[in-house]
Amino acid sequence: MCGIVGRYNFFTQAPVKEDSLRAMCELLAHRGSDGQGTYRNDDLGFGHRRLAVIDLTDAAHQPMVSKDGHCIITYNGEIYNFRELRNVLQGYGHKFSSQSDTEVILTAYQEYGVKCVEHLRGMFAFAIWDRQKQRLMIVRDRVGKKPLYYWLDKDGIAFASEPKAFLADPSFQPAPALDAISHYLTYQYVPSPWSAFQGVLKLPPGHILIVENGQIRMERYWQLSYAQTFRGSLEDASHELLHKLSEATKCRLISDVPLGAFLSGGIDSSVIVGFMAQLGSLPLKTFSIGFDQEKYNELPFARSVAERFGTDHQEFVVKPEPMKIFPKLTWHYNEPFADSSAIPSMYLAEMTRQHVTVALNGDGGDENLAGYDRYWASLLSHRYDRLPAFLRKSIERAASYLPEAKESKTLTSRVKRFASGLGYSPYQRYLSWVIHFDQTLKTELCTKEFLEASGSQESTDMLVDVFEQSQAQDLLNKTLDVDVQTYLPNDLLVKVDVATMAHGLEARSPFLDHEVMEFCASLPASMKLYGSVKKFVLKKAAKDLLPADILNRPKMGFGVPIDHWLRHELREMAYDILLSPRATQRGYFNRDVVERLLHEHANSERAWHYQIWNLLMLELWFRMFIDGEWMMQHQVT
Repeated sequence: MCGIVGRYNFFTQAPVKEDSLRAMCELLAHRGSDGQGTYRNDDLGFGHRRLAVIDLTDAAHQPMVSKDGHCIITYNGEIYNFRELRNVLQGYGHKFSSQSDTEVILTAYQEYGVKCVEHLRGMFAFAIWDRQKQRLMIVRDRVGKKPLYYWLDKDGIAFASEPKAFLADPSFQPAPALDAISHYLTYQYVPSPWSAFQGVLKLPPGHILIVENGQIRMERYWQLSYAQTFRGSLEDASHELLHKLSEATKCRLISDVPLGAFLSGGIDSSVIVGFMAQLGSLPLKTFSIGFDQEKYNELPFARSVAERFGTDHQEFVVKPEPMKIFPKLTWHYNEPFADSSAIPSMYLAEMTRQHVTVALNGDGGDENLAGYDRYWASLLSHRYDRLPAFLRKSIERAASYLPEAKESKTLTSRVKRFASGLGYSPYQRYLSWVIHFDQTLKTELCTKEFLEASGSQESTDMLVDVFEQSQAQDLLNKTLDVDVQTYLPNDLLVKVDVATMAHGLEARSPFLDHEVMEFCASLPASMKLYGSVKKFVLKKAAKDLLPADILNRPKMGFGVPIDHWLRHELREMAYDILLSPRATQRGYFNRDVVERLLHEHANSERAWHYQIWNLLMLELWFRMFIDGEWMMQHQVT
């Protein structure tokens, strides 16, 4: 795990400056505390911050140059099959001078060229410079575990693990990309390939960017396919899933540093901890986070799993400390990011790093095997569409009389949310459940000037396009496909990568092994969602591993009591920030609408916590990166 930067001035052939590379690396120092390196060759330069996990010796130092001097790599990630691939390459006559996966990638490129990426199993973002071909290749892993941003300017291309690295370049003047900000308001994150910074883009997951002969081209090398269907029985599927998950967990136990696991008490992380215990990862260290509010607190369940497997268990209870956590969140997330579970993720990573350098987790189980309530709600409402028209109208009329939701996670709020999608197409219905600001509210909130400057594209068109282009044959798998291509890489994986790397901690996710994902994608929908039973095949597979109360308890999710906080501990701060002259003078949002949202939420008239949190994180981002507070934050980080 590391931070990488680079620049290639292929437009002007201007030499890359050593001090610029070093300054870019310094802005990513949190991603790797075990060393820094640079490489320059006239108009090309690479930089690297190292978090040593595999081969702790200087032989694994980066940027790494091949033995013949023809190729150079800077790399962030872990390749879990590097030993097997190394043996194959040795059979072809290649020799190695380190025990690192970095050298295996570099050698694989020399053997297979651009197609080397097809041989890699793991999470990665890397750049390789081929001096003979004068080719720069930039790669991001299949699912999007590791981030990679790039910026084109008059000289050429720069890239980095985080866009804040570009702040080290005097020619980079941070400005907001208003089309990306509009998408952020809709989704709570800036979706790929956009970034919140004008002129900066994200390399999408599963893609390669190549600069060669003065031209830039992009290729997609992997996309999860739902076209093939598993033909075996449920029993066959559960055995195969158990085998693949166990094997994916085993290969993620390779480490030359201390290793543990996040444990929420949900089925996904509990399964991974169970496998780790079976595989002899002892004494196993597990880490959990909780809240004072009972409906958000999973600590008792995590404690139960920890006791079952005899782990060395650590817990932490989150309380709102805005002056401490908000600058840290804003600085490390680089872009506005309104998933409030970033807060406990940050605390969990900080606590975990005090004990281990690598932590496994259960990320990806929900998107692979239909773990969210909205998947069941989507199928239920699809069946609703088959009811006679008169009955649907009666139900929708009755739903319209439901009171506005005043709190989250209540029966009324869930029913109201479900009813809000009735009468829509399946695609639009799903959209109504996953967005923050719908087009009506966004039009009311945003000034005419902002709407004109941010462009005419409706943000929800992106999700509709993914729905329509999906090759899945049924609604559930189409919906999973949409989440794997959007919500998973743009929200969940960003949240975990940033929180962990902010503390020099490596997170590994067996459920996101591409072989596990390909198997899950091949399963029929009924094995994932059977009636109202979510993750049906996983529960069958894990029946002898986990107790029934863990397998069958309702999903809680990594929720945060921001509805409560914004009515109590954070109420005054939200008013002060969002209604300040500094915020209102940006000219993007109508002050009276922002004030109304704040007032209605504070007085428990309506639940606007998601929207207020969205605006709060956005304003803090403006202050940090556009107004220039980042310079002060960098000095104290």
